Amino acid sequence: MSTQRTLRRPITCAGIGLHSGRKVTLSLKPSGADSGIRFRRSDIGGADVPATAEHVGGISYATALSRDAVRVDTVEHLLAALVSLGIDNVVVELNSPEVPIMDGSSAPFVYLIQEAGIKELSAPRRYLKVLRPLSLVMGDKRIALYPSEHFKVTYSIAFDHPLLRHQSRTMRITEAAFIDEIAPARTFGFLKEVETLRQHGLALGGSLENAIVIGDTGVLNNGLRFDDEFVRHKILDVIGDMALVGHPIVGHLVAHRGGHALHTAFAAQVLAERDAWALVEDPSAGVEETAAGVAATGAAAHRG
Repeated sequence: MSTQRTLRRPITCAGIGLHSGRKVTLSLKPSGADSGIRFRRSDIGGADVPATAEHVGGISYATALSRDAVRVDTVEHLLAALVSLGIDNVVVELNSPEVPIMDGSSAPFVYLIQEAGIKELSAPRRYLKVLRPLSLVMGDKRIALYPSEHFKVTYSIAFDHPLLRHQSRTMRITEAAFIDEIAPARTFGFLKEVETLRQHGLALGGSLENAIVIGDTGVLNNGLRFDDEFVRHKILDVIGDMALVGHPIVGHLVAHRGGHALHTAFAAQVLAERDAWALVEDPSAGVEETAAGVAATGAAAHRG
């Protein structure tokens, strides 16, 4: 059995929002067991919003959370770093409506978490263990979860561009694998779309310093961090978006041509299909063993 974790001490950074272009200060603060990940807006009186699927408030080129008057945009890169480093409980405090983009990856957030240190709490961690397949299709986009003994991700992308006709990668997502192989992968976009995005009030803080920009014939930046950095970043995105189920996942996530709309809709669907998974304290238990335990618990409850 593993226990829940939070940060050992608060830590702060500053940057700009990718879409808003506004300066923002972000602080990560320790939080108690079972409090989860919460985003707090210090500029509007400390109102907060939990990082859960029911509070998804927008999926236009990034994932936003909202509740009442509180809205926080572009949460996915930070969420991916938090859950991949095993942080169950934390307060993310911002003085602006958007998480800073930093360099367009999760690597700066990994650094912040490591600098803050990690504190073990006494409460047990509960994992969402997949018992049967779930899937969602939106046009030519699809995503599914299958039973597995570990959290694995298979992602494939296809774009009408010579650099991105097809990329695919399968990885078991451990803390070390995320830090080394996924966290440094940066967000990307097409030069021909930039002006359109800005006309719609998006990508106002985007630059060659915080995104891979793809022209007609190649990348405008100095170079890629990985040959398949694009699909690695999509894996990063889906880890962050699926964090909205509220528990570490034990299952094989498979996605093709996905995006934030598909990811977040699927996170909500997973939570709704309650018979497809079980919350367990021992993620190493086999699917059959877990399913039998769930059935026995349900039978006992029914008899009661």
